[in-house]
Amino acid sequence: MTHLEGKVAFITGVARGQGRAHAVRLAREGADIVGLDLAGPLPNLPYDSATPADLEETVRLVEAEGRTAILRQGDVRDLDAMKALAKEAVAALGGLDVVVANAGICVPATWDKTSPEVFRDHMDINVTGVWNTVIATAPELVRRGGGSIILISSYAGKKIQPFMVHYTASKHAVTGMTRAFAAELGPHRIRVNSVHPGGVNTPMGSGDMQATLAAAAESNPKLAGMGTPFLPEYSADVEAIAGAVAFLACDDSSYITAEHLSVDGGAQYY
Repeated sequence: MTHLEGKVAFITGVARGQGRAHAVRLAREGADIVGLDLAGPLPNLPYDSATPADLEETVRLVEAEGRTAILRQGDVRDLDAMKALAKEAVAALGGLDVVVANAGICVPATWDKTSPEVFRDHMDINVTGVWNTVIATAPELVRRGGGSIILISSYAGKKIQPFMVHYTASKHAVTGMTRAFAAELGPHRIRVNSVHPGGVNTPMGSGDMQATLAAAAESNPKLAGMGTPFLPEYSADVEAIAGAVAFLACDDSSYITAEHLSVDGGAQYY
């Protein structure tokens, strides 16, 4: 059974990791996929950036599910470009029904080692980028008569992520936007919810990410255990997060809005 047959989903950060998993799962549920990803280098990241080849692979995987994939290189910080992609999607596929604001960055750094550039990039991508995503797409959902918007926050949007004041601030902002957009878009039958992953097995853990985390933890070792999950696995596979997104995208969650769904193995409570 396909829960999203005939629907169109717009996804950011779609080239790999969680974004790719969301695209493939929603395509498997029957949705055509529109999306974008910078698919290029960003400064200051300790992990490897996505590439155009990653984006092409997501296209292949969506099409293998028998669905249309309109995926572009683009930047969530560019509102005009996002509006143009939304218009392109509507022209090609008839409308939009589901939006997943997934694009984001994460750079570990203690409070006194966080540069202005790192703080700015987190606000620009993780906060303004999410706002841009909703602003570019919500009018199309209004015209469609309703839909589901899913903002990808984090465990850090409910508790804190140690050694990441900037990341924690950005993900708390996403949690707040979820409530605020849900209140104002509700009369249009648009539901807005957030998903809060803990650790996830993605390329965000590549490169120097683990070493950077470990170095930051040395500044205050007693915080290093914060966010330990109750389940035996320390981190989730991307499919676990995509399952939560698929649930919030479909009519099984038709009376759920302004909710903050954790997929963290209980990490927020430890």
